Amino acid sequence: MLFDSHAHINNESFRDAQRAELIREIEASPLSYVMDVGFDLESSMQAVKDARENDWCYAAVGYHPHDAKNMDEDILALIRGLAAREKVQAIGEIGLDYHYDLSERNVQRYWFRRQIRLANELRMPIIIHSREADEDTLTILKEEGAFSDERRSWFEKRRGPDGEQLPDSRVLLHCFSGSREMARQYVKLGATLSICGPVTFKNNRRTRQVVEDIPIEFLLVETDSPYLTPEPFRGRQNKPFYVEYTARKVAEIKEMSYEDVARITCENAKRFFRIP
Repeated sequence: MLFDSHAHINNESFRDAQRAELIREIEASPLSYVMDVGFDLESSMQAVKDARENDWCYAAVGYHPHDAKNMDEDILALIRGLAAREKVQAIGEIGLDYHYDLSERNVQRYWFRRQIRLANELRMPIIIHSREADEDTLTILKEEGAFSDERRSWFEKRRGPDGEQLPDSRVLLHCFSGSREMARQYVKLGATLSICGPVTFKNNRRTRQVVEDIPIEFLLVETDSPYLTPEPFRGRQNKPFYVEYTARKVAEIKEMSYEDVARITCENAKRFFRIP
């Protein structure tokens, strides 16, 4: 079992024929599940379509901080409607990106808050994008109740490394690139961390430290396809089934078998996204 917890089969760079070929490749691979994650209205609609047409595919809908400048109340209402569709399991990806600043920061923060409120209204998991915005991301999540006792009461508890039952906020830090200390803080708040292809890069000691430190019960694996391709395919377009290489690196770092990492992270993702 292998679950790519964050991919963009819906990416606008794929023409219909290319997407069809990618889907055929996925179906011929060891992948069991893919979460197709929206980043604007069009990609969210495509993710819903992909999930409807493919048994192994599920969808998330939302607006990426890059595209926050294009959002308005009407679009938020459309996202709310898409969230009610079959096999839509989360609001995302939403958050803050201070690296590129493609939308003004105050605009990013406003629509980040509004989409957290939407997720709370609908009692849905949240997929977070945070780049060079660690402090503001965490502050806004706390202020908007993403880690509140009320929110955690909506979701079943998760099993910790010692078998204890722990509160789960159903907040996923996608492609986590923060420090070991921040990772610990998020996990204590009930968040889950997703590990992406850069963990395979030789100079990425920071993410390796996170993988070493955080118990496997709180980790997922992802590709962020078509971006962030892992070794040994770095420099090429990423594909969802390359998540295997991220899982193998996590297994190496944690001194676990690949089969156990694949199985446990798949089970973690199914529980997080409430997939039977």
